Amino acid sequence: MKPLSSAITSIPRSGIRELMDLAWRTPGVIHLEVGEPNFATPDHILEAAARAGAEGYTKYTPNAGIPEVREAFAAKVTARNGFTSTPENVVVTVGAVNALFLSMMVLCDPGDAVLIPDPGWPNYEIMAKAIGTRPVHYPLVPDAGFVPDLEALDAAAATPGAKAMIINSPGNPTGAVFDRATQVQMLEIAERHNLWVISDECYEDIVFEGPHVSPAAIVSPERVISVFTVSKSYAMTGWRVGYASVPPQVAAMMSKLAEVITACVSGVAQKAAQAAVEGDQACVAEMRDAYQKRRDLVSDRLEAADMLVARPSGAFYVMADVSAAAEDGYDLCRRLVTEHGVATAPGETFGPGGAGMIRLSLAASDEDVRTGVDRVVDALAAV
Repeated sequence: MKPLSSAITSIPRSGIRELMDLAWRTPGVIHLEVGEPNFATPDHILEAAARAGAEGYTKYTPNAGIPEVREAFAAKVTARNGFTSTPENVVVTVGAVNALFLSMMVLCDPGDAVLIPDPGWPNYEIMAKAIGTRPVHYPLVPDAGFVPDLEALDAAAATPGAKAMIINSPGNPTGAVFDRATQVQMLEIAERHNLWVISDECYEDIVFEGPHVSPAAIVSPERVISVFTVSKSYAMTGWRVGYASVPPQVAAMMSKLAEVITACVSGVAQKAAQAAVEGDQACVAEMRDAYQKRRDLVSDRLEAADMLVARPSGAFYVMADVSAAAEDGYDLCRRLVTEHGVATAPGETFGPGGAGMIRLSLAASDEDVRTGVDRVVDALAAV
């Protein structure tokens, strides 16, 4: 037999999923390795889905999404994200990950370079390598709360063949929220080097300090691919609905690609997502407040143990300093699972800048978060 694709066989698997698989095979483990909200999808969203099923939204849908759902997402972006969007700008996707991957495929040719944050979500690098694009890391500075090193970003933007810059705020795994001044400087770099901007705003509603700022509200939306999801804000991870607000010519290309990759998003799930963005937002605030309390609990516990890297301002993750363990992060995380009953994500899976750290998720229950961080601290104290 001829060999499999070298592009696919050469890409690493996400360390988050590797540890998740190990944890599921190990009884009694507390799961702090994955960003899976412990909350149930709110009732009014479930009721909208039931109505949609009864009303016949069980067939194929348009590649770009059901028209009224695209209208709802465009209205949400215009009202809450600070820039004008229309239904023609919106593409509904199978989760935000699909929107990000489609965006990268539309923007980049093999051999082009994409700038990705370090530490950053590992799927960015996996996506880039899968399509033959070169990932170029730009560092986030832990001592400064994981804001970007702007000089290093400017140097990365000068990479021959650089095509796009990914901005992720609030950030995974860091929880960093980039303020307007920081983003202005990042976007000036993108403009100076004529780069597209892919803005991953999956955690836009989970901000504890300062407002969330969308890059497309600062620079021309014609340069920005703005990616959103209902997964995190509404505890809808399994519904698999994301969406992007993009220039019309990009929307057309994304829709064309969607036809051969996913065809379309479930109609029932789209109507549920429409109910989410159009309905009462009190549920979002309640979940955000719960994450903030967990953020404070975990940050205080890690700080007391001299393990806190930076107190996150958003998302639902905290980075812990485990450099005292003086061992490979993957090995440490495996031992935390098998010997201490707690699953975390190794910092190395988020890029070179994650070495000496692990990521703890705040998306588990209050009790699991409290017990899990205690197990991590106790394990490291015994090193």
